[in-house]
Amino acid sequence: MTEFEQMYREVILDHYKNPRNHGMLDPNDAHAEGQNPLCGDEVAISFRFEEDGETVADVGFEGRGCAISQAATSMLTERVRGKKISELAALPKEELLEEIGIPLTPVRMKCAILGLGVMKVALHRSKGTDLPDEWAGLNIS
Repeated sequence: MTEFEQMYREVILDHYKNPRNHGMLDPNDAHAEGQNPLCGDEVAISFRFEEDGETVADVGFEGRGCAISQAATSMLTERVRGKKISELAALPKEELLEEIGIPLTPVRMKCAILGLGVMKVALHRSKGTDLPDEWAGLNIS
């Protein structure tokens, strides 16, 4: 393992042990929950929007599962506050995967992007943003 990969593993462990923005928002303007049936990961995300209705004012999440799913969702929530909803709806999974910074197997890839899919569904339901086909197959309610 390279020093670079070790640093990213430490970041992932820190987010897993000390998740940022942990806890659901009540009341909220958008909410969705999702599961990865392959490994049992669960993530729920809630948002509050600014008065303009187009900017994220606050975000919270809860979940359980592997370190990758929970850390990736924590990392994602650090990126969204103050961002435009349209920008987040178009956020490519590659940006989140780059931030995670370590190679992932196909199974772990599903863990890593669970929170991103849940976020996209919450924004789609609340604001009617586009929901690419790749997110339609997730187990999200």
